[in-house]
Amino acid sequence: MNKENKGYARNLKSRHIQLIALGGTIGTGLFLGSGKSIHLAGPSIVLAYCITGLICFFLMRAMGELLLSDLNTHSFIDFITKYLGEKIGFIAGWTYWICWITIAMADVTATGLYIEYWFPNIPQWVPGLVAVVVLLSLNLVTVGLFGETEFWFSLIKIIAIIALIVSGIAMVIVSYKTPVGHATLGNLYSYGGLFPKGLKGFLLSFQMVTFGFIGIEMVGITASEAENPKKVIPKAINEIPLRIIIFYVGSLLAIMSIYPWNSISINESPFVQVFQNIGITFAAGIINFVVLTAALSATNSALFSTGRMLFSLNWGKKGKFAKKMSTLSRQQVPANGLIFSAIIIAIAVLANFVVSNTSLFTFVSSVATTCFLFIWGAIVVCHLEFKKQQKKQNIPEGEFKLHFHPWTDYLVLAFLIFVGVIMCLEKTTLFALIAAIAWFVMLYMISSIKGK
Repeated sequence: MNKENKGYARNLKSRHIQLIALGGTIGTGLFLGSGKSIHLAGPSIVLAYCITGLICFFLMRAMGELLLSDLNTHSFIDFITKYLGEKIGFIAGWTYWICWITIAMADVTATGLYIEYWFPNIPQWVPGLVAVVVLLSLNLVTVGLFGETEFWFSLIKIIAIIALIVSGIAMVIVSYKTPVGHATLGNLYSYGGLFPKGLKGFLLSFQMVTFGFIGIEMVGITASEAENPKKVIPKAINEIPLRIIIFYVGSLLAIMSIYPWNSISINESPFVQVFQNIGITFAAGIINFVVLTAALSATNSALFSTGRMLFSLNWGKKGKFAKKMSTLSRQQVPANGLIFSAIIIAIAVLANFVVSNTSLFTFVSSVATTCFLFIWGAIVVCHLEFKKQQKKQNIPEGEFKLHFHPWTDYLVLAFLIFVGVIMCLEKTTLFALIAAIAWFVMLYMISSIKGK
């Protein structure tokens, strides 16, 4: 008899969970896209990351209090269903699933492009297909193997960022000569001040910065498989936001100290610029390797989270599909959910037979990331309802709680609404926002028809 009714195996160690959530938020947005965000806001982009990091910390404290109030839950979606109703839980769960599916589709496609850098003759779909098969195999063996894989993926990204920060500090100390001047802290304010694009550029940057933190909520998926959740979850939540701010802010400060913000390339990775400047001629190859691991890491995280989400969404349901998705294998992993998600992700690989560009995936990814505003908002509203019921039933508060409740909850919600408004100011993100709203309406109608 398998262990399908005994729940998940708690094989994720503290270091696994720390780097799963940390590595999940550090990706191509920093390594490749930071040049564009710097041009949008200049040095003030650092302040945007600090503000967003603080908001994410409050979000995670709220989520952590929910998770630790009932360690038998499978994910934060279960709490949303419990406190906000089955329809909202249904919408949030399937939204979270499709978000990670589409992000994985984009990253699988990108994997083929990164491999082409070294092997231009290999068809783009081959590396993507191999990546999906290998990562699925690892996820099917044991959750501990997933954690170990993600640990090393994340470590590669972190080493690259630390190398950049250390290089930046050394170059500023010796006032290193660059093609556009010298490395100095003066580059942060000598080219139009800290807000060279004014308030508008600063505000517009929040959309891109917020998307940079997507994946931080993955702690809420790993909780049910943590080795010692009462110790590991608070530690992960308390430390990860600060580390992310250090990595993001530290690397951006290093880049903008070496080069004036307006001399940083929009089309090339700032990391490549810095490493090439200090004499590493194969810098582009190094960064290509790093962004390849970032893409594989995102796909790995997507498989993990979507498999668990299918298990959680179908738990206790009577349909044939639901029973298959809510069954654990002998290794105590949701094998059927993992395989189903992998098949859907692999569609992106097959699509490369038909379409060679990634414009469609870019748009779909934008819609997916837009949906995270809803997911985060639902977690916070869920926490508000949880606290109301806790007070009504005279249930004592736990040791781990969100400070300054309910004002910090309201602050997070206000920030998410603010980002949504900012998205209306740009045509591309406005279309993504409209598409996301249409998705929510469709799911609501489906849940109503199914009697959810």
